[in-house]
Amino acid sequence: MTEKHGGSYFAAAVGEVNVVNQMKAQKAVIGGEGNGGVIFPESHYGRDALVGIGLFLTYLAQKGIKTSELRATFPSYVISKNKIELSANLNVDLILSTVAEKYIDQQVNTIDGVKIDFPDRWIHLRKSNTEPIIRIYAEAPNEEEANTLAQQIIQVIEEIAAK
Repeated sequence: MTEKHGGSYFAAAVGEVNVVNQMKAQKAVIGGEGNGGVIFPESHYGRDALVGIGLFLTYLAQKGIKTSELRATFPSYVISKNKIELSANLNVDLILSTVAEKYIDQQVNTIDGVKIDFPDRWIHLRKSNTEPIIRIYAEAPNEEEANTLAQQIIQVIEEIAAK
């Protein structure tokens, strides 16, 4: 959406400090994380729910529209959150690099795990820093497609791990 409206988008590794560092490097006017955290440098370089709410309500007031009317202007997407338990004998880095190679014809980002952007959906695989798992987030136009994409990638990971 940012690029569609003439802005620039820059990815960062997961974590507020990583996002803030990237925002500073790019002189970003706003940033955040998938969990809904909004970072607005004009206020301060930290996630701030109240700033996000204030920006949202200000926009609604300026446009004179209802939340439902604003929502109708955006495409509909659903996120599927999954995970794979890791065993000690798995080489997670090799699995992630093999997945990235398999989808090289798509837009692949390896800043933090492997994120694969398809024309109308994406999937992000990353090794957890706190648990022995790979987190798998898939986003698509509806729940069934998001779950299907996640399951396809889980199958690919299982095939790689079985070798």
